[in-house]
Amino acid sequence: MTATKGHHIEIKEGTDHVRVVHNGRLLADSRRPLLLFETGYPVRYYLPPEDVRTELLTPSETHTVCPFKGTASYWSLAGGPEDIVWAYPEPRPEVAQIKDHLCFYEVELAE
Repeated sequence: MTATKGHHIEIKEGTDHVRVVHNGRLLADSRRPLLLFETGYPVRYYLPPEDVRTELLTPSETHTVCPFKGTASYWSLAGGPEDIVWAYPEPRPEVAQIKDHLCFYEVELAE
């Protein structure tokens, strides 16, 4: 857990069954997500790379910087959409758990 000037990040190991499907194609299926709770944002599910079909993803030139998590790298799905998933290859020490875990904008919780 990290908190700075009213900004709070907490990471918990989850047991939710998380799936990512785009146009009927399964991109990720995990029962081992890391749940990241961050002030001002919805809960984000960071998935282990072993649970993501990384062969369907192409590295993007996009990078963003978060003062609390570090520099994010992005990947696109072949044929679109672009920048569908991101990860922090070298996260700040306070959020080291998310290193190399992948986070999609849209996920579904399966039963």
